[in-house]
Amino acid sequence: MPPAPDFEPTAGEKPDAPNARPEAPEVPIGSAPDQTAPVQMAKADDPAPSPAPPAQPPAPAQPPAAFASTGAGDPGGTPGYGAPGSGTGQWPADGGQPGGPVGPGAGGPGGGPWGTAPVPPPPPGTPERKPRGLVAAVLAAVLVAGGIGGGVGFWAADRENDSGDTTTVSAVGNPKAESRAPGSVSNIAGKTLPSVVTIEAQGNNGEGGTGTGFVYDKQGHILTNNHVVASAADNGKLTATFSNGKRYTAEVVGKAQGYDVAVIKLKNASGAKLDPLPLGNSDKTVVGDATVAIGAPFGLSGTVTTGIVSAKNRPVASSDGGGGNASYMSALQTDASINPGNSGGPLLNADGGVIGINSAIQSAGSGSGLGESQQSGSIGLGFAIPINTAKNVAQQLIKTGQPVYPVIEATVSMKDSSAGATIAANGAGGSPAVVPGGPAAKAGLKSGDVITKLDDTAIDSGPTLISEIWTHKPGDKVTLTYKRDGKTSTVDVTLGQRKGDS
Repeated sequence: MPPAPDFEPTAGEKPDAPNARPEAPEVPIGSAPDQTAPVQMAKADDPAPSPAPPAQPPAPAQPPAAFASTGAGDPGGTPGYGAPGSGTGQWPADGGQPGGPVGPGAGGPGGGPWGTAPVPPPPPGTPERKPRGLVAAVLAAVLVAGGIGGGVGFWAADRENDSGDTTTVSAVGNPKAESRAPGSVSNIAGKTLPSVVTIEAQGNNGEGGTGTGFVYDKQGHILTNNHVVASAADNGKLTATFSNGKRYTAEVVGKAQGYDVAVIKLKNASGAKLDPLPLGNSDKTVVGDATVAIGAPFGLSGTVTTGIVSAKNRPVASSDGGGGNASYMSALQTDASINPGNSGGPLLNADGGVIGINSAIQSAGSGSGLGESQQSGSIGLGFAIPINTAKNVAQQLIKTGQPVYPVIEATVSMKDSSAGATIAANGAGGSPAVVPGGPAAKAGLKSGDVITKLDDTAIDSGPTLISEIWTHKPGDKVTLTYKRDGKTSTVDVTLGQRKGDS
């Protein structure tokens, strides 16, 4: 899950997941591990320059067999956050239109190029006329435009009127498609884009990157990811640019490294149009619900992509790759295209309500699982922090400037055994794994117990347990199912709390 910078997501998979989580050191619940398999986070890259136009008009021939585009890395980005991205699109070698089957309209015998109408034969007795260069040039242009743009909305016939002009026929518009009805993607994007900002962060050491955020309230608070603004948290430079091009300096109000949530506030925002985005209910989303993601992938502000909710409660552990503590989330998974630079942007439902904060992606690379060393683009596996969790954290940060984490005060193994979360033999520095007088101790839990469920959610590892605990609040009562000496038992635990990141 690429947040903008060095974040590489380590998704805690369910027992049947294909990717196993890399081993990590044992850490107490509520305390992030010193090391964790990095989860790739999203950040911005500069797009590659467009190729120079050909020196001469192309001859009427088949479209190119293939083309490729590559995004260059952001030289100013945090290491690991702005790695180069690339993509290649294929065109059929037989000249057929990309994305569709070869057949009528694909340039076969008897038909015009790219589905254009065939040229009718001249009536008997009509003198033969040689096609002019202009007509040949128009047909060649249609082929090139079709090959490059995926089709052209008109066809050109090889005929002339008395004045020698070429005749074209315009495509008929679809009134329904152009209505931009409420609930359409274009309608949602139109309402949302003015409240989405592109964030640029730079630390005192010159390191930084680009991410996304969105208006949280009318007081000028912007909600985003911690990893987007962390480099500028200590007297760094922070700016937020709206879709209308207006840029404002900002400051960090509070950040929660464990949740990967941060709140910043605009300075001198009296002239800013602050329309908070409506917040949905992430608990009520179901797999298959439509999603819309908005952000600045590779620095391309205002990019809108669509998809569905692919899964819920996906345990994901992500690291900034800089040796810092890990972040944990019980994430919403989406196939909406999310890339470096989307971090901190809103994930919307079909009503235009925010259901999550885009935070990390699974990246395809030379390695396996979510711990990839090389950042690349979307492969359809994006992860967002559920907005119900993010909202609770944002309220804490605005009120006190620091996060509050629910804990059971027990150290668990961070190894992915798929059997559950095992309470370790010892805590940090040889301290007891189960803190005396803490929630776990009061519930009778001991070292060696293997926690397999939290309420109705299966627990397959330590990161999964932490992710699920952090969806709750201190003081909440949860039911833990655990195994001890081959016997399964359940116990109720009232969650304690830990203030601040440690």
